[in-house]
Amino acid sequence: MIELRNVERSYKAGHTETWVLRRVNLTIRQGEFVTVMGPSGAGKSSLMNVLAMLDDQWRGEFNFDGVAVQPMNRKQRAELARQKIGMVFQSYHLLDDLTVAENIDLPLSYKNIPKSERQGLVADTLDRFNIVGKKDLYPGQLSGGQQQLVGIARAVIHRPALLLADEPTGNLQSVQAKEIMEMFRQLNEQGTTIVQVTHSEVNATYGTRTIELRDGWMYSDTAEIGAAAQGVQS
Repeated sequence: MIELRNVERSYKAGHTETWVLRRVNLTIRQGEFVTVMGPSGAGKSSLMNVLAMLDDQWRGEFNFDGVAVQPMNRKQRAELARQKIGMVFQSYHLLDDLTVAENIDLPLSYKNIPKSERQGLVADTLDRFNIVGKKDLYPGQLSGGQQQLVGIARAVIHRPALLLADEPTGNLQSVQAKEIMEMFRQLNEQGTTIVQVTHSEVNATYGTRTIELRDGWMYSDTAEIGAAAQGVQS
């Protein structure tokens, strides 16, 4: 589903160039549940921004579902992302002038879904996340944990082919966090490819593969370790 070849990203400040991604080569197959870990400043969020097609200042090759992303313009990338990708942001990214229900409906509005069906899906999602009573409130009227739940609900309502989650349970209580991770596992079992960034060892256990970044470099990948072990056994 995802192929990155020699992807690099840097930021310039005056004569100084700071690298946040260095020669990243990564293949993620459809149906995988990948965890990205590493210390602060390792490049985790930068990698997620590339995968979400929110950043177009990187260099290298990026193929998504057999389509080359690098030649696309911003509008084309945004349309592809809307159709195929759900994103859980660490900082929520809810639209302040939309209610909870309207925020959750947003991904559906980009698709050719009748309004009555959309309303039904939103109602089901509100119930699933136990936030029916918040549907007419605005993000500024919610706690951080409630905003996070709305952000997750918005990301999964249209059953994206790829779900990207940046610290998805960071502001949730442990019971809620477990429920969300179990939901992610269920979505993965139903075919959704998931890439999560987390510092939580518990959340990492839900994944099928763990990648570690350090200083922008791919430091380790359990898929490669597993392949090497199979080679030794054979």
